[in-house]
Amino acid sequence: MELTINIDTRKKDAKVFLEYIKSLSFVSFPKKENYNKEFVKKIKDAEKEIEKGNTTRINPNNVWESIL
Repeated sequence: MELTINIDTRKKDAKVFLEYIKSLSFVSFPKKENYNKEFVKKIKDAEKEIEKGNTTRINPNNVWESIL
């Protein structure tokens, strides 16, 4: 049987309840991907390019001149 429960974790007693539920051996929480895998790959590739120094600096005071 599968059950979905929405818990407002902003309240202290809800946090305690959630921790109790997590401690039960018969309860499992599915790992959900928040982002599209292709999007994550693009971000990681961009971070690698930044580490290599392949970046463009933009002057916020004169954006058009910086990008043209």
